[in-house]
Parts: sequence; C-alpha cells; structure tokens
Amino acid sequence: MSERLFLLFVVPFFRLSAFLLVFACAMTFGAATAAPPPATVPVKAVKVAPHTWYVEGMRGVPSRQNQGFTSNAGFVVTPAGVVVFDALGTPPLGDALLKAIRSVTRQPVRRVIVSHFHADHFYGLQAFKRIGAEVWADRRVEAYLQSDAPRARLRERKSSLAPWVDDTLQIVVPDRYLDGDTQFELGGLHFSIARIGPAHTAEDITLAVREDAVMFVGDLIFTGRVPFVGDADSKAWLAAIDKVLLARPRVLVPGHGSASRNAGADLTLTRDYLVFLRHIMADAVRDFVPFEEVFKNTDWSRFSQLPAFDAANRINAYGTYLLLEKESLGPK
Repeated sequence: MSERLFLLFVVPFFRLSAFLLVFACAMTFGAATAAPPPATVPVKAVKVAPHTWYVEGMRGVPSRQNQGFTSNAGFVVTPAGVVVFDALGTPPLGDALLKAIRSVTRQPVRRVIVSHFHADHFYGLQAFKRIGAEVWADRRVEAYLQSDAPRARLRERKSSLAPWVDDTLQIVVPDRYLDGDTQFELGGLHFSIARIGPAHTAEDITLAVREDAVMFVGDLIFTGRVPFVGDADSKAWLAAIDKVLLARPRVLVPGHGSASRNAGADLTLTRDYLVFLRHIMADAVRDFVPFEEVFKNTDWSRFSQLPAFDAANRINAYGTYLLLEKESLGPK
C-alpha cells in the first residue's frame, strides 16, 4: 500500500476507532459513577423551638415507594453555625435535608451528631462531609463499623432502595468518637450529648438543647409505629426510656414519628410494646415453650394495626425470646 493511501484511509480509520473506544469508556465510567437521582419525597423543616427544627420521615419501613425516607433528623441553628442530629437514609435524602436547612439559614453546618449507625439514620452523611461538617458518634460504634455488617446492609439497600442507594455511596466513619457524656457550647447555645446505650443499639446517644428544652432521642422512641427491636437489649432500653423521662424535655424528637410535647404519653407505645414482648417471651422461656408455638398463640391485636408491625414484629419477638433465654441463665 502506498504511503498516500495509508494516510488517506488507514490512519483516519484508527483515529476514529480510538475516538470511539475512548468515548465508550467515558460513557461506561460516567454511567458507573453518576450520582443517584434526587429524592422527590417532600423533606420539610418543621420548627419545634426557637432554634430547633426537624424533618419527619414517613411511616413504615424503607421502600422504593418512600425512597427510604422513614426516619427523622433535626438541626439547631446558632449564630456560630448549625448542629445536625442524624442525616437520613440515602445520599439524596442527605442532600434534601441540607436543602431544608438552607431554607432556614445560611449558617455553616459545623457538626453532625449521629444517634446510631443504622442505615436509615446515617446514609445521608456524604452531603455533610462534602461541605466540611464534622461527624460525631459514640465510641462503641467502632466495632460495628469494622465488621462485615455495614457492607452486608449496604448490599441489601442497593437492591431495596435502588436507584437512590448505589455504588457511589460510601460508609462515612465518624471524625470524632465520644467516650462518654459530652457537653459543648456553640453560638451561645448549650448542648448535652448523653450516652444512653446499650438500648436500641450499643452506641445510642441523645442530644439535648438546654435553651430550647428539646431532646433528640433517635430510635430510643418510635411514635406511632412498632419499634425495630431485633437483638437489642430491651431491658437496658426500658431503663434508658426512664432516664429520658427524668430529664423532662419540653419537646421530644424521636427517630421515627412526630415530635412530642408530652414525652410521658408518647413514650408509652415503645415502652408498652417492649414490656409486652418481654412478659410473653419470659413466660415462654420459663415454661420451655418453643418460640414458634408462643409466637403463633400470642394475641398481637394490641399492636397489629400499627405501621411496621408485619415487617418488624416476628424479628422483634424472636430476638426477645433469645435474649430472655440468655437472661434466664444468669450473669456469666
């Protein structure tokens, strides 16, 4: 082949092939790393005290229908910046929470306090890390984050909450681990973080805002729905609820359900459900009744019409049965 023909036909062909290859790779890489779509469920800030707002998730368990928006988060605005409590359950929901904060204030978000590391409360952290916020959590979450459990939950959520949870989600670890109760001041407001766990999880913490008499309690309280108990220490959980009652907050913001101005009344559902589970399963363990038998023969009508009952109750009951078996053996 002559040099002229080579330059005329072959070189342009290879240039075109190379261009198409680069374009295809770029498109593939872009598709793999594209951000998930924005959340379209309404995430609206509700004011509950002079400096304090929260957003309320939908009732039920995370699903594509609610886009994973089933938990609450809150924020406190001070003259020196914003303190956030929890970050919701997907990266797009974290973006939506930040947008709700921006609808109230342009103050920078200084820190995010995470009540516990269940997916519906911390998967939105990426939005806050991007703007330089510091993440605080209890030291006892370290063991969980170093286990396989977070990766297993992420695989499940990539399936159940696609496309809002995908390969772009990163497990954000705390910038600061708390080793006990912690107090701090920001912009003239005084904050108290209480180590309330083990209860719902080992790492449960609450946040109280002194000037507003508001307490964020995470999943220590579920208002209007069946709590997720799983393998939690329900005996310690009940003791933690009593501690919250002693604090007498004017406003109680739970991890799920509406904020309360009557903490005693709204603590009742979670407390009654836990007491009921423990009573039924303790009797079964004492009398050597198999779990399947006691579960089938229990009258659940008091709670069966509540949101999340079908999804959570059997898991809760079995976890409590195992816990009561362990308790029946006494301390090690």
